[in-house]
Amino acid sequence: MTELMRETDKQLKDMAERLRLCMLRDNMSELMNMATERRLSPRELLMFLFNKEIEQREVNRIRLTTMGAHFPRLCSLESFDVNAQPALEPGLLRELSRMEWLETAENVIFVGPPGVGKTHLAIGLGRRAIELGYSVRFFTAANLIAVLSKAKQDGSLVHKINQLQKFKLLIIDELGYLPFDAESAALLFQLISKRYESRSTIVTSNRPPSEWGLVFGDPTAATAILDRLLHHCTPVVIQGDSYRLREGVKQQKIT
Repeated sequence: MTELMRETDKQLKDMAERLRLCMLRDNMSELMNMATERRLSPRELLMFLFNKEIEQREVNRIRLTTMGAHFPRLCSLESFDVNAQPALEPGLLRELSRMEWLETAENVIFVGPPGVGKTHLAIGLGRRAIELGYSVRFFTAANLIAVLSKAKQDGSLVHKINQLQKFKLLIIDELGYLPFDAESAALLFQLISKRYESRSTIVTSNRPPSEWGLVFGDPTAATAILDRLLHHCTPVVIQGDSYRLREGVKQQKIT
């Protein structure tokens, strides 16, 4: 590389820095060499460089948004073993994966015993939503109630509910594993009511909705919450063997 080329690359990097084109700034020489090898025309060169910058920004956006969603682990819809749950209709999963229900503020409820993949599917749909540009936040039901209870105690409940309202998709995992008192049910009702017909919510539960009155200890609150969740909703019942138990059996056979 000649001294003139080095100086030109430095100037280009400085310009990219001023324009906040980080991908171009950090990879200027490599990208220019690739463009030269491909003998790109001026228009093709611009298209090539801009596409590289956009691709990197999209990767960064997905990474940061995924971190902000606070998923307990990373799961994808593609890695879900549909064959292991024959009662689950593959066509329904394909329909949900198109995420059209987010635009109409519809909800999804996954119901089934522990270990059948409810959380896996909820996270998978959450990640698909992020890829499409939507904001997502994940909570276990217990953690969500703890957050709302703390906000109520310090006088910031309205602010906290408004914050959670901004997420296009809210995932509430493991509803039904621990009982809630009347105050917790009231807090959850306020949040669900705020999001009603404006934002989507995914709920996973080991109990069918008919038993949610037992979860909340207040049939009235349970009915009010269910009315809003189920009004525009796709319920998905998963019946089958536990993934965790099946993997445990496999490991025992191997050893």
